[in-house]
Amino acid sequence: EIWNQHKPRVIAPLELRTWLATKGVETGGGDDPNKGGTVDADGVKVTITDARHSSSVDATYTGDACGLVVEVEDGKKVYFAGDTCVFGDMQLIGRIYEPDLAVLPIGDHYTMGPREAAVACELLGVKRVLPCHWGTFPLLRGRPEELAELVPGIKVERIEPGESVQL
Repeated sequence: EIWNQHKPRVIAPLELRTWLATKGVETGGGDDPNKGGTVDADGVKVTITDARHSSSVDATYTGDACGLVVEVEDGKKVYFAGDTCVFGDMQLIGRIYEPDLAVLPIGDHYTMGPREAAVACELLGVKRVLPCHWGTFPLLRGRPEELAELVPGIKVERIEPGESVQL
């Protein structure tokens, strides 16, 4: 529905783009990077990174789990971890891309919780983190306040639906 309404450019790994095409999404050429690959979308660079979580839709394989780094026109970078757990190669993501902000899940149960997200912040070397995937239903029990207690010296952003964060 969103694609039909707005017709956005879709950047996603090949398997996911192939599945989206079966749903009517136009997936033009060249916007299907694999892990480590980067697409320049009108000055905004999108790089696919590793992640560790399940990855299927309607019981269809949609490729490996991925995170991504978005570099905007002024050079600032945001790392979106996705629904991942913490993993050691986050240190490589931090070293290679040097994100200014990490968007990390903290819900626990389906993703990492605050304790693991605190380690992810350390591995990434970030000074700012935006918690995601928490609080929408009881199983997602991790809270930004818990993360903030575990990462002194790192700014934990908290936004409500519809709000934004300045880089």
